[in-house]
Amino acid sequence: MTPSSPRLNELQLAALARELDAIEAEARADLGEADLAHIRRVMRVAFVAEVAGRGLLAFGVDPLSFVLGTGALTLSKILENMEIGHNVMHGQYDWSRDPELDSRAYEWDIVSPSASWRHAHNFEHHTYTNVLGRDRDLGYNLVRVSAEQPWNPGYLVQPLTALGLGLFFEWGVALHDLRLEELRSGESSPREVWARARPFLRKAGWQLGKDYVFFPLLAGPNAPRVLLGNHLANLGRNLWAFAVIFCGHFPEGAEVFPEADLEDESRGHWYLRQLTGSANIEGGRAMHLLSGHLSHQIEHHLFPTVPAWRYPEMARKVREVCARWGLPYNTAPLGTQLRSVARKLLRHALPTRPRRPEPEPTAAEAPTPARPPIAA
Repeated sequence: MTPSSPRLNELQLAALARELDAIEAEARADLGEADLAHIRRVMRVAFVAEVAGRGLLAFGVDPLSFVLGTGALTLSKILENMEIGHNVMHGQYDWSRDPELDSRAYEWDIVSPSASWRHAHNFEHHTYTNVLGRDRDLGYNLVRVSAEQPWNPGYLVQPLTALGLGLFFEWGVALHDLRLEELRSGESSPREVWARARPFLRKAGWQLGKDYVFFPLLAGPNAPRVLLGNHLANLGRNLWAFAVIFCGHFPEGAEVFPEADLEDESRGHWYLRQLTGSANIEGGRAMHLLSGHLSHQIEHHLFPTVPAWRYPEMARKVREVCARWGLPYNTAPLGTQLRSVARKLLRHALPTRPRRPEPEPTAAEAPTPARPPIAA
């Protein structure tokens, strides 16, 4: 663990795990119709926004209908990707046994195939969060966000690389899931890479055909207007998703970890890694909904299979636990976190050096809770 991370001994880590387990158990015990009503309501809003957006773009003739149509379609894509697709594919609603909410069957409105994304994200990223050499989400192999990442001259242009990734974020995610770097390293054969590429090519072809061929042709003389509106909606969704994801993972204070930390990792240590490797974005209900509640990235990493709309309530309890144990809770408004990410990208574009590790504390030196923990 990097030096600025808090150190807890094994007994304290076990106590921390019991407290966080209790928060999750309380939420799971309350799952029911309210959760289903929430996600179905969001799905209806996303559907209506898409129909309205595509209708305004196809049949409108004035600039106002273009702006409103593009905005409605952007809203639909954001809701579908963030609050619906991401959370459904995490298995947050599998307990309902609703086929429409089945994590293994859901296919989202993005070029990355759901099956590829579930492996790269649900397994690799959430198991090995911010572990160098194991979590491939760390910098998306395109940007350097920590001094512990080896530097090369290509990182000098990473501010421009990050901008390009933001504009074409769905393509960056899809290419990331292909693991093309394994072809260069010899870890995967061309046959294995091609096997991963086929579903991506099918899905990308469908997405491109839908937004850039089918709907424009359907609009007849309004085809150029529909084409532009669809493109702007995709760009808007990409930039928003990029901002939310990077603010949740890479602002100042979000830690990275050596692979050695995975040896005999306890549940308490895993919880601590999620706490110190993630960050939240402060805002109102609209912010939380449009971010898929990934504005509560800390809670998402602690409880990834709990319906995300419960994170604001759970966050109050998590912050109480953090305060009791003297643990950091990285949260700030969107603008603050974005500036923090930008500073980090600029700083680590240069060959910065890693900090020296600090010795493990004794039991007496490790922090103790300020008051008794909640009942487990």
